[in-house]
Amino acid sequence: MPLLLYGGIDVGASAVKVVLLDGSGARVADAVERTGVDLGASAREALLKALSACSAGELDVAAVVATGFGRHNVQAAFAARTEIACHARGCFHFFPRPVTVVDIGGQDNKVIRLDANGKVVDFKMNRKCAAGTGAFIEEIAERLGVELSQVSPLASSATETASLGSYCTVFSRTEVLARMRQGASLPSLLRGVLESVVKRVFEMSMPQGEMVMSGGVVEHNPLVVELMRNLTGCDVLVPPSPQTIGALGAALFALEHGVTK
Repeated sequence: MPLLLYGGIDVGASAVKVVLLDGSGARVADAVERTGVDLGASAREALLKALSACSAGELDVAAVVATGFGRHNVQAAFAARTEIACHARGCFHFFPRPVTVVDIGGQDNKVIRLDANGKVVDFKMNRKCAAGTGAFIEEIAERLGVELSQVSPLASSATETASLGSYCTVFSRTEVLARMRQGASLPSLLRGVLESVVKRVFEMSMPQGEMVMSGGVVEHNPLVVELMRNLTGCDVLVPPSPQTIGALGAALFALEHGVTK
């Protein structure tokens, strides 16, 4: 009997994430690929990569749910769910209690409040400005000549923080240049950049209660979690593979569809 798989595909502005579950809900494979110009092709490429990782083929996939800004471009999906619904479902899978989900992605960030049943009771989403997102970190890192993989390690080595007062990407870039002229060290500048990302969340909505952080920025910049803890005085939870939480939530919806079919 062939292995039946249930997939979630999160087509984000920066990356496509895929998670595959078996019929018991166990995670059997995942994949993360850069999002190309052709969203449908990017989604298919990431799906095939995940299938290859578990030695499966497209005929083994029983159902796929898509999410993310490019969710309507995924031909393999039988249904599409919003990013809010899928990130909420993915985080609640690991922390089944009332939590505030803070997701920081490549082009937007989200603050989602869940009740004891995992229902979304409130949410806010920033789409108007790249400040406080992965795109902001990427732009500043490129200006400073730093590889993205080195941002968090360098920032963690800082003995002080070159704080940025602006929440605007354009103004922040100018402010970073001014700090450089004043002699601020590279680690302190990078720590200031990551701190500004965390402060952007507070500008959107003050997180309440127990907090769960997800998204690519969290996965690749663990210092962001530490800064959030310092600013709130609260413990901050991080699920496994935080960048793929939206895809996991979508896969769980696909699995639920398969179980109730």
